Amino acid sequence: MASGPVAPFGDRIGTLRNDVRGAGLDGFVITHLPNLRYVTGFSGTAGAAVVTPGRCTLVVDFRYVTSAREVLARLPDGLLDLVLVDRTYDDSLTDLLRRSEASRIGIEGASMTVGRFQRLSTTLALPPSGGVSGVVTLVATDRVVERRRAIKDAFEIETLREAARRLSLVGREMPAFVREGRPEQAVAADIDAAIRAAGFERPAFETIVASGVNSARPHAHPGPRRLEAGDGVVLDFGGIYDGYCVDLTRTLHVGRPAPKLLRLAGAVREAHAAAIAVVRPGARPSEIDAAARDVLTRYGLAEAFGHGTGHGLGLEVHEDPRISKLPGALPDDPVVPGMVFTIEPGAYVEGLGGVRIEDDVLVTGDGCEVLTDVPIVG
Repeated sequence: MASGPVAPFGDRIGTLRNDVRGAGLDGFVITHLPNLRYVTGFSGTAGAAVVTPGRCTLVVDFRYVTSAREVLARLPDGLLDLVLVDRTYDDSLTDLLRRSEASRIGIEGASMTVGRFQRLSTTLALPPSGGVSGVVTLVATDRVVERRRAIKDAFEIETLREAARRLSLVGREMPAFVREGRPEQAVAADIDAAIRAAGFERPAFETIVASGVNSARPHAHPGPRRLEAGDGVVLDFGGIYDGYCVDLTRTLHVGRPAPKLLRLAGAVREAHAAAIAVVRPGARPSEIDAAARDVLTRYGLAEAFGHGTGHGLGLEVHEDPRISKLPGALPDDPVVPGMVFTIEPGAYVEGLGGVRIEDDVLVTGDGCEVLTDVPIVG
């Protein structure tokens, strides 16, 4: 972004050090690329970082030397070191960890493969040579960085607000794309072009255009089917702006839809409003989900709503928090100010069609701010 708050990488590195120390570890290896970008500012298709009490070291290969040096140039002196891969990433990581004087190092259990973990662990368990430190033990951790990413800082909130504003402009173009006789694929191509024209790096995921009976499939792929009079059309699309993802869904109609489809749209619209109304600090994800689900249940549509009510947004299009009815399987910690997530109830009836309405919300001190702004029709 041209101006405004700067991402506080120093604070993020310091917080990670405290979290690692609190977990009884001497250091931490970052291999999940969104986490790497969050902590260091580096973005690429490969890379890693080693964070210890005294150093934060970015590890990249020759393809990213220039990009990595540009990252370092934007940061305070001494905040981040750079190591270039000589042979393989694992060789470089092994060497760094051997020289770190750390004995217990955390790794990201959700992103490092079992094979890689075993190879590194086996190598690091061998007796050291060449005057480096002793044996290093790798310890699998869960969501150490992701927990912090769930609460956005001022830089992230400003970025997401701007991204949502731009995506809303795209959303307001949708009625011009949805016309009788147009193939779903052509509508999707128009949406993708509009996303790029609005200043996004790229779509955040494959755009969904599902018309008529296809709309009863929540994640239908756009195909050759042509829009027909009376169709409902689910349009689900998103963009990546300055690395951050936003997401929006509207269901439009071609001409006058059948009364059953209008009833479905009304139920989902009511469920969407009910969920947003309970978003506030202290509300649990399961409570937000229940607000939407209870409305659809009253309409006899409990079985027609099979997915969660929302998901977190940030450097990934699906991240914490998860707004779901399954607190036993997912964290159900209360939402707090700074969290950004979608509210997207839907109902899908085979042979009739489906409706989904999605907006992005920011939890504030006393409620929530709806970041996306596109009229809901139908």
